[in-house]
Amino acid sequence: MKLPKWFSLIFIVVIAFSMVGCGGTASEDEGVPVTGETDTGGGEGASPVDPATAATISGKVNFSGTAPEPQPILMDAEPVCAEKHPDGAFTETVVVNPDGTLKNVFVYIKEDFPGMTFPTPSEPVLLDQNGCVYIPHVFGVQVGQDIVIRNSDGILHNISPMPTVNRPFNVGQPVEMETVRKFDAAEWYIPIHCDVHDWMLGYVSVLPHPYFATTQEDGTFSIANLPPGTYTLVAWHEEFGEQTQSITVGESETKEVEFSFGGS
Repeated sequence: MKLPKWFSLIFIVVIAFSMVGCGGTASEDEGVPVTGETDTGGGEGASPVDPATAATISGKVNFSGTAPEPQPILMDAEPVCAEKHPDGAFTETVVVNPDGTLKNVFVYIKEDFPGMTFPTPSEPVLLDQNGCVYIPHVFGVQVGQDIVIRNSDGILHNISPMPTVNRPFNVGQPVEMETVRKFDAAEWYIPIHCDVHDWMLGYVSVLPHPYFATTQEDGTFSIANLPPGTYTLVAWHEEFGEQTQSITVGESETKEVEFSFGGS
């Protein structure tokens, strides 16, 4: 039986809307496995900052006082993860480096840079679950930048960020796999936890610009390609909170700064 032309047109429209509805975004679709290369999208456009006059703020975060004893994590129930920590697993709430500096401090420029539009990086940020801990423990991304969440343990993990501005998600990863997510609005210090392993905790901050860094094993940080100006530099630690400094940088200038956290 030959169908009327109007029926064919309606059928095409329905199929088209169905394809759009199923597409979604990475923050809307839960449990999407990613294999091979990831098409992250974004990244179009150039930085609005003139590289000939761009400035840099670098420095380090010190720890004052007596470093606390590392707190052990009992992983007896997860031998796969325990074997990845031959010297024992410890919490990362306060990690003092051998040189007396502080790891996992998130440092960023507080200002929003009105009138400037920064391209979303096409390179994703990797959040790895390896040894039943989050690697990195503290990190930042730009608004709309992909986060590749990887399960390197091959046992059940559950990734559950707790934002207050962005839409939360809850992703189960029962095997070695990857899932892509992103956040669509600026928000700072979002806790990430695992419902399966209560010791797993991390933090992600989402910024509208690329001016942020996290201190590592030497306590240093560097924020480059800044337009000259005066800024509020924020250093945040999950245990000790925020500190701020007002920093002025001129054309092509590199300014060194230091923060200090800790107690007696």
